[in-house]
Amino acid sequence: MIALRRVALPLTVSAELVRLTARIPLGDNKTARRLWTSARGARRSIRSQLALMAAGRGYCMYCGDGLGSTVDHFEPVARAPHRAFDWLNHLLACEYCNSHHKRDRFPLDASGQPLLIDPTAEDPLDHLFLVLSIGTYRPLTDKGRATIEVCGLNRPLLERGRALAVDQVAALVFHWWNGSAETRRRAIWTLRDQPHADVLNAMLRQALLPGAPRIFSDASLLDLLRDPDLRAALLA
Repeated sequence: MIALRRVALPLTVSAELVRLTARIPLGDNKTARRLWTSARGARRSIRSQLALMAAGRGYCMYCGDGLGSTVDHFEPVARAPHRAFDWLNHLLACEYCNSHHKRDRFPLDASGQPLLIDPTAEDPLDHLFLVLSIGTYRPLTDKGRATIEVCGLNRPLLERGRALAVDQVAALVFHWWNGSAETRRRAIWTLRDQPHADVLNAMLRQALLPGAPRIFSDASLLDLLRDPDLRAALLA
């Protein structure tokens, strides 16, 4: 997972979501689901705006691997029907994450606050640490632990993909360093477009940690990950 900036909806879409919300009786999740299913135009608009926010070509905001094909309600409609058309409650998810893992799960802490990370409202890396060598997430907080479990972030295919992505990021970084201006532009575009954007973000963050030389055995790669020009191009 990576931190994402939520964009503003066009005024016409916002007005339509308000109109649809007003048609949902208090606590009526059946009506909320029916309206959500029938509101194809609103769903298309929401999905297109979420795709603008997502990493790369519109990757899932949970796993970062599959393309986002569905709109997920962060707080499920079964629990909060009045939020079915709440723009702040929508995330882009792949079918597998949405249907096989998160579903209607929404754990809360003892004070009633969500235990799932909303990547549009907080930085997931404040709650998760990615072990780059094996592609596995370790929780830093209770919220991180719950998110790993509910979203299946450590399923074997994701771990394998992240571990491979570390080598791919390294190769592209060296390609950027050794290339012409055009080669550098293409390398940055590819780094931003590939799946597992969380690997790139974790590498950039961990390169600044005091223990970075123990994480990155290749000192030249570590130096490049700290390069101001590379970081400015990737974090802009």
